[in-house]
Amino acid sequence: MVIGQTLRDIFGFERLKPGQRQVIEKIMAGDSAAAIFPTGAGKSLCYQLPALHESGMSLIISPLLSLMKDQVEFLKTKNIPAAKLDSGMASADYRETIAAARQGKLKILMISVERFKNERFRTQLQQMDVSLMVVDEAHCISEWGHNFRPDYLKIPLYQREFNVGKVLLLTATATPKVVVDMCRKFSIPESNVVMTGFHRQNLMLHVLPTLEEQKDDVLRQVLSGPPHGPGIVYVTFQKTAETVARMLAENGFIAAAYHAGMGQDQRDAVQNHFMASQNSVVVATIAFGMGIDKDNIRQIVHYDLPKSLESYSQEIGRAGRDGALARCTVLANRNGVPALENFVYGDTPSIEGIRHVLSAIQQAGSRSFEVRPYALSRETDIRILSLKTLLVYLEMENVISPRYTYFEQYPFQFLTSDQEIIAQFKDERRQFVKTIFSYFRTAKKWVYPDIEAIISASRSDRQRILTALEYFHEKGWVELQPRSSVEVFEILAPIFNIDDMAQRLSVLFAKKESKDVARLHTMIKVFETERCLSQSLSEYFGEHLARPCGQCSVCLSGEPVQLPEIRLPALDSFNLDDLIFPLVEMLGSPLPAHVATRFLCGISSPRLVQCKAKQLPGFGRLEKYPYKIVEQWVTQSDHVESSSLLRGEHHG
Repeated sequence: MVIGQTLRDIFGFERLKPGQRQVIEKIMAGDSAAAIFPTGAGKSLCYQLPALHESGMSLIISPLLSLMKDQVEFLKTKNIPAAKLDSGMASADYRETIAAARQGKLKILMISVERFKNERFRTQLQQMDVSLMVVDEAHCISEWGHNFRPDYLKIPLYQREFNVGKVLLLTATATPKVVVDMCRKFSIPESNVVMTGFHRQNLMLHVLPTLEEQKDDVLRQVLSGPPHGPGIVYVTFQKTAETVARMLAENGFIAAAYHAGMGQDQRDAVQNHFMASQNSVVVATIAFGMGIDKDNIRQIVHYDLPKSLESYSQEIGRAGRDGALARCTVLANRNGVPALENFVYGDTPSIEGIRHVLSAIQQAGSRSFEVRPYALSRETDIRILSLKTLLVYLEMENVISPRYTYFEQYPFQFLTSDQEIIAQFKDERRQFVKTIFSYFRTAKKWVYPDIEAIISASRSDRQRILTALEYFHEKGWVELQPRSSVEVFEILAPIFNIDDMAQRLSVLFAKKESKDVARLHTMIKVFETERCLSQSLSEYFGEHLARPCGQCSVCLSGEPVQLPEIRLPALDSFNLDDLIFPLVEMLGSPLPAHVATRFLCGISSPRLVQCKAKQLPGFGRLEKYPYKIVEQWVTQSDHVESSSLLRGEHHG
């Protein structure tokens, strides 16, 4: 009765979608639950409705900024007190949001998982009453999933640390193995997992064999055909988004590019126009579409191959949310496979980089190991996400254990004078505030407090000082902008054999690499299947369709698709030394084999970014060739250090 009344009175809906009632009832009964619904099946309502009946606030953890934006705007139209925190917020908006959350004025607060690493936010969260924690894209917690995010592994710890009674897990793209894994991590019983089925009858799945030079013509034909309406064209690279959007615009389409390299204002303008449009097309990298709640998208076209079946299903799930027919088309050939494999190989750290991290732990000289992520990433030539994964592996090996994250600096600007602030307090508190303003250095407009000196002089702990600075900020007396985060780990096992440990960790990354590459080739196998595409895709996600869909490209043609492939010139037709010479001039000889290979395959890494390798001739010259073949070829050069490859120590 309560659910139905809230549904009608607040949300304006007459009935619930399949599965929603079961999940909502579990949450309102005080249980944790998981909702495995396809994209567009109404996962958000599963926390929005019960949030109104919670005694405290619901904290939503999501990796999708666009989802936060859309959901908060939707909730505000329903007069539901909701807000989000993101790094692009104005300081006054941040203060106002935190104050509302602490005072119990918000029912829903949306954050990214990285927000938990912010010492400032953790201090504030302790003062909030959180009764429900919602984990969106919950498959990110599983190493078996397609989008593993190491920071997600710590969410169960945060649930316990902040004493949150129940959790709701949401995902659209989890295989049966991933569902079991993510629920185990949150101790959610199988009886509390609600799955509604994956297949959506209104989506027509088509795979069109298309050579690269044919793609523009075929794309225009697809977008000109039925069903007519808004569309999204997905591409792999930012530069492709720009060129394809320009081509469509020159041919009479209302088209715009969208990618992470654009400014936030540009991205917002493209998104807002698309949301309001009845016939526009966005050509985008995967930076676009996540959480976009537009119900009349009629066309999803993959100009380039998607990264996996999970990515494909998530992206096509944005079409036809109104239940009307929508067409999902892949312009497919095998020449795009190496580019996707390169994303995987680029995430695998070299064994030399792993050794560097292990040496740093042993050289820490104490029971704690401090990590400045971007500095360590540059030193080791390991990408940030891969470095996080490495640190998680070291946690699993019981070498280190995370303790906390702090900011090295807490600079602020005075918005009123220090004397006026001091005058707001009496007795011991006044003396404490005086002490805070007695130990600092000034650089232009910014004041840098000496936290350690203040601790010593005031005989107070760090937490009290940070709470005071937050209070000054909340009152509008100072503008506080913490900088330079440091992650602190306890060293559990300071004595270990670096070579043995590096080999063991390198094997873990090699297994992950193999698994991710295999996931890509599983997708190709499905696209070339002789079975109904809808049946094959549903089976991958654990659902059995009794009969073919009758409307996919296999059902309509009666035969499997064969993806074309253009034979590339032999690598020996290139002069290897000429290709890598600009990089040799920059970094010196011999080059580590993995650095030379990444350069030629167009794979960015911290070291290559630092030396602006993208601007050098030769960068990405062999991006259409399989990474492993290029990797073997580069060892022929006198300018390349091949020893680690020849010992079999390097795994990509």
